[in-house]
Amino acid sequence: EREGGLVKIRVKSWDGSIDYYLDFGEPAYTAGVGSNPNFDAVTLRFAYNSMTTPSSVYEYDMEKHTKTLLKRQEIVGGYNLEDYVAERLMAPSHDGVLVPVSLVYKKGVVSRNGENPLVIYGYGSYGASMDAYFSLARLSLLDRGFVWAIAHVRGGEEMGRLWYDNGKMLNKKNTFSDFIACAEYLIDMGYTSPDKMFAMGGSAGGLLVGAVANMRPDLWKGIVAQVPFVDVLTTMFDESIPLTTGEYDEWGNPNEKRYYDYMLSYSPYDNVEAKDYPAMLITTGLHDSQVQYWEPAKWAAKLRALKTDKNPLYLKTEMDYGHGGASGRFEGYKEVVLEYAFMLDLLSE
Repeated sequence: EREGGLVKIRVKSWDGSIDYYLDFGEPAYTAGVGSNPNFDAVTLRFAYNSMTTPSSVYEYDMEKHTKTLLKRQEIVGGYNLEDYVAERLMAPSHDGVLVPVSLVYKKGVVSRNGENPLVIYGYGSYGASMDAYFSLARLSLLDRGFVWAIAHVRGGEEMGRLWYDNGKMLNKKNTFSDFIACAEYLIDMGYTSPDKMFAMGGSAGGLLVGAVANMRPDLWKGIVAQVPFVDVLTTMFDESIPLTTGEYDEWGNPNEKRYYDYMLSYSPYDNVEAKDYPAMLITTGLHDSQVQYWEPAKWAAKLRALKTDKNPLYLKTEMDYGHGGASGRFEGYKEVVLEYAFMLDLLSE
């Protein structure tokens, strides 16, 4: 089940005499029931990880209410989860709706005086829930004093079906407004400041960060747009692309004027203006089948032609990769290194 945007595992006996939820003891996490082929078993196997807890598999005794850790992701070099802090906040959006935000940072390094760098990540499309999760690579930033935040904006399904419905089609701008509201809330709470905050998103999350770059360029030190879907109208008009017509249910059909006008009002490429923008790192893949490489290329070219600032704008085109990025663990880490180096370089100015 889900409640407050968090997955909950409920244990209930057939006769109703037992009915309770597992207590995971953390404010932000991901959990799921694993393979349990024995119908009569009194133990439940489930997978679990959080912003501070590496991927783990537990066996839970439903009668004794005890759990046993069977396996946990090994962190080479050592890792103590007690050295890190996770939080769950609720940020008020433009219409009063409270948007969940999951945070993690290293204990003792966050001063709440606006001095910490912060990455806020978002997606918010297709009803895909961006649950709080553990990242090994993220530790590199946390140990440098970064805060990492996940904004669970509308367009995902963390808070139920209506959360998705209110962030798609003619409600799509709620996704962007939610993300901006989460960023402003984190600033107001002292976790960071505009000259230390980075927005990050990929694919439809790239649309998200592209839209907020136009709407509130003053909020970000830098933006990382991974394989971003930014030329919304041109792509949605091209019915030769296999994914297009099937996505009318997500974005609308631009052949209908009300959807055309609405998409035009937020499409990142179409709303680039002559004004200052934050620094940007835009990545794409030559063989991307979901977001063709020319979308981010066109966007980068238009930004370079119109923007009035002197902030760096990098476009990295991977000649061998597709939408999912590099294959293989180490090649994937090289992409992460590029993104982290981009942010750390900006902070060293």
